[in-house]
Amino acid sequence: MTWQWDLTWSLFEYHAERLEAEDFLWEPAPHCWTMRRQAAGGWVPDWADTEPDPVPVPTIGWLSWHIGWWLGVATDHVAGRTPRGRSEIAWPGPGDAAVAWLRGLREEWSRAAERLTEADLDRAAPFPWEGDPGHTVAHMLAWVNAELMKNVAEIGQLRLTRAASAA
Repeated sequence: MTWQWDLTWSLFEYHAERLEAEDFLWEPAPHCWTMRRQAAGGWVPDWADTEPDPVPVPTIGWLSWHIGWWLGVATDHVAGRTPRGRSEIAWPGPGDAAVAWLRGLREEWSRAAERLTEADLDRAAPFPWEGDPGHTVAHMLAWVNAELMKNVAEIGQLRLTRAASAA
């Protein structure tokens, strides 16, 4: 799974190296989810506990926060820490700060995942299938790879769409 993780991350890097700060909060449609600046200075994501229909189109900023959220929580579980709550995920803002934050989370995840033993991989996964003993930590690692692939594809499509719309 390390090879797949590294391959998918290289696709993220392809887009990350080409992202501009303005790309992060570009709204591709009237109905979208993004990051909102708070009066106190922090950022909060648009969110609904029940997925709306239709699902809002996310911005790159929202997607980068989303990756940070699930990757941070997955890392907490693998490392044996109390998982962070969604509201505890502090998005650093658009541009290089968000990319650097995600790169740091990648390193943290990679270190935690590398320490897993065969016995660890066979344990029931506490995330994202809480209370389902049919899914193992190995399943969680595969899910992390799949979720990253999906989010990277979305970031790439948004980046390309924004660039093409400005041409």
